[in-house]
Amino acid sequence: MTGAALSVAVLDDYQSVAQDGADWAGLEDVAVTFLHDHLVDEGAAVAALETYDVLVVMRERTPLTAGLLARLPRLRLVVTSGLRNASIDLDAARARGITVCGTPSASEPPTELTWALILGVARGLRAEVPSFCTGGRWQSTLGTDLHGAVLGVVGLGKIGSRVATIGMAFGMDVVAWSPHLTEARCAEVGVRPAADLHTLLAEADVTTLHLVLGESTRGIIGRDELAAMKSTGHLVNTSRAGLVDTDALVDALRSGALAGAGLDVFDEEPLPADHPLRTLPNVLATPHLGYVTRGNYARYFEGAVADIAAWRAGSPVRLLT
Repeated sequence: MTGAALSVAVLDDYQSVAQDGADWAGLEDVAVTFLHDHLVDEGAAVAALETYDVLVVMRERTPLTAGLLARLPRLRLVVTSGLRNASIDLDAARARGITVCGTPSASEPPTELTWALILGVARGLRAEVPSFCTGGRWQSTLGTDLHGAVLGVVGLGKIGSRVATIGMAFGMDVVAWSPHLTEARCAEVGVRPAADLHTLLAEADVTTLHLVLGESTRGIIGRDELAAMKSTGHLVNTSRAGLVDTDALVDALRSGALAGAGLDVFDEEPLPADHPLRTLPNVLATPHLGYVTRGNYARYFEGAVADIAAWRAGSPVRLLT
């Protein structure tokens, strides 16, 4: 591909920040287009993307399915933010000779947002902030004490272990579980291992999810698991929406079987305006902001430029397989 002119599309640039996030002009003979609106369906995506050789995508924004890839015959390279993207059909890309590369990312931003949500649900910010801003009732909730409470961490990888460490700094009793978690890993982080998921859910005052989404973890928090939680408990999910049965979660929140939830990920994004998670009074939610920081975007877009340059030179880097 050396010397060949390329057309590049940067998708889902919701905040119009991608152009200034990296030195795109450093790529010679490359025309870059920044698309700011979300492409809702496959037909719209084909119409918008069929003339591009390279797509730069944000993880889990626009899915690159086998059907869509088959309708983009010019596509030769996909660059995704981060080093994992479950919404790209890698097998289909490989079959069509499309290279898929990732970019650097950091675990600190999602860790920080996780704690923003934990603190927010514990102190009733979903109710208190709007009331304050509109001149409503002065103090309407009683906060939950975190010091001495049990924090259940489901998934003890990079992010989960950081979340657990901060929980201990707050004086929380931290218990962890994941399908393949070992006692040695728990000892390394300094947390207690739970015998199983239901034991963790029954014990925790706050449960936070940090698992990779796969066939074995999809829907791992369903009706039975939600029923195992304390009625005073809170569920926080900044990982993947597919880990939780959303309908079961909505029912638990509506009925009072669960005190509240802090959410940053959703089955459909952007979330439809009429979705109940937007209006439930015991849901504190953010529009998938876990990775959305100035520093992390710089890593993504600078990494994307480097990926495109390396691929054109015949030595692609950070290949996803």
